[in-house]
Amino acid sequence: MTAWLPDESTLHHGDAHQSADLFAVLRNQATDQTAHVTAAGAAWLAGAAAYPRSTLAQWEAHPSSPGVLPCGSAFDVVNVPTLFGRRMLEHLWSDGPGSGPVATHRGRMLLFASPGTAQRLPSLLDWEEWGGGPEPRAAMGPRGHDDVVDGDSKVPPLLCHGTGDAVTVPPLTCTSTTPGPRWLVAPDTRSPWLPGPDVLLWACVRVTRSAPSSAARNSIFPTADPDANVYDVSRRR
Repeated sequence: MTAWLPDESTLHHGDAHQSADLFAVLRNQATDQTAHVTAAGAAWLAGAAAYPRSTLAQWEAHPSSPGVLPCGSAFDVVNVPTLFGRRMLEHLWSDGPGSGPVATHRGRMLLFASPGTAQRLPSLLDWEEWGGGPEPRAAMGPRGHDDVVDGDSKVPPLLCHGTGDAVTVPPLTCTSTTPGPRWLVAPDTRSPWLPGPDVLLWACVRVTRSAPSSAARNSIFPTADPDANVYDVSRRR
């Protein structure tokens, strides 16, 4: 992440004292800036709104409250299961070009992507035969977490938010213990790099291909009797 960018002109919209207050809050945050929005990042986020100055004024008044921003102009958002999203980030940062801003919300991971990604990524996944289709292809782990299926697995269903959609964004100021949405990789510049559909397709495929095979897993459960009757209770209510 880049260092603090003190371009205060992006937030001047009337009362200079109020603008200075917001900058003071952002400057005085924890030293780990990876999960904290900078002033330049706040300006970029506000630029996605129909009325950026009003959005900034609301954030000045309530810097610890989440907001809602439309997709399709400044960014799209790809919404993935948390575990799958973590694996995507591992590949993006270790083997790929990195990621744009990333947030978590309600057990999901929100990857900010370039405009147009929401429309193109599902088509690319289907074209490459990695799409999950209408039925979930993700397996549920022992604790209920989404996981990838072995062998011929597909990418789990992705929620792609683009033009006409809106997403909840974390507060400008929050900590790892703050309830609700929070930043994993916060925006820190007025022009953040955003991955496109090709980069996210690559990350999805890398995660799926790197899933451990069933033969390599050590199960803690005894081998099932092949002659036993097995009933599917997953759909019982």
